Amino acid sequence: MEAAADNQSPSSSDVDVTPRGASSAVLRALQLIQYDDSDSKLQAAKEIRRLTKTSQRCRRLLAEAVIPLISMLRVDSPQSHHESALLALLNLAVKDERNKMSIVEAGALDHVIRFLRSENINLQESATAALLTLSASISNKPIIGASGAIPLLVNILKHGTTQAKVDAVMALSNLSTYTDNLTVIIETDPVPSVVTLLKSSKRSSKTAEKCCSVIESMVGFDEGRTALAAEDGGILAVVEVLENGTRQAREHAVGALLTICEGDRCKYRELILKEGVIPGLLELTVQGTPKSQTKAQTLLRLLRETPYPRSEFQPDTLENIVCNIISQIDGDEQSSKAKKMLAEMVQVSMEQSLRHLQKRALVCTPTDL
Repeated sequence: MEAAADNQSPSSSDVDVTPRGASSAVLRALQLIQYDDSDSKLQAAKEIRRLTKTSQRCRRLLAEAVIPLISMLRVDSPQSHHESALLALLNLAVKDERNKMSIVEAGALDHVIRFLRSENINLQESATAALLTLSASISNKPIIGASGAIPLLVNILKHGTTQAKVDAVMALSNLSTYTDNLTVIIETDPVPSVVTLLKSSKRSSKTAEKCCSVIESMVGFDEGRTALAAEDGGILAVVEVLENGTRQAREHAVGALLTICEGDRCKYRELILKEGVIPGLLELTVQGTPKSQTKAQTLLRLLRETPYPRSEFQPDTLENIVCNIISQIDGDEQSSKAKKMLAEMVQVSMEQSLRHLQKRALVCTPTDL
């Protein structure tokens, strides 16, 4: 299946690998899809799927096949047509914004939603993958959100196959960037299922990244924070992504923890601290993305005993903030690790400052003397 190519690295970097004879193949596929007989349509759908698997040029040339392919998804069409047509549409939509929009505008969503409810596992997987790709379009996000697809995606996240669950959480991540969809998503109580998927995923995987993206969106609501805290190992799983995830995943993870702490510091501060978050936060302040660094520093300030400077003799530096937190940590192992990380962070900071001064000295030194 060519599922979710908009959210994964294409195997051929999406280079146009269309052979010289592709133009005639495209014309033949367009002719076949217009025929009334069932066999011709099925053959055309399979050929369109093949031609559009890696070729952006073919996706453009075959755009006019969208409506005939959607007609193959109707209830009264032979069952053998459904999956072939759906997969052809999926490939047409990959990395092609116009095709994504035209597929939705032509009425494909009603059929896709029907397949999400199907007991046919292959159809359900293909429909979930199609929604993932279609939801990457900004224009489609509100339409998909209003279509009733979100509760079905969450249901697949709970009960679907492993691949369907992965595609479902990625689709929910796409949809969550549209504000009006957030209310619909939170009403479906997705956090327990997202946490379950996160805990079973490699922390450095794309799946973990998208799980943390959804969690970051959901903990902006009190229901989301409560649900995450109630899940056994839920906050710990986010902390582990903060330590070992991709750069983007770590940004989502620290954003989620910061949002939780800002939402109710008194309620969640201890829960976050006891999961050993300090070493990961210290590392992010040095090695994270600019957003991660800012969020990590802000969260460190919220995690100390008081959110305000303790006295005029203890300036509000990151080192003092961390020392304050370390003094409150239970357990020698965590405290020792945090102290070591702090020492390394200070050393790196000093080295960076020295390099900066050396560069300035070179710039200020006349070269023509």
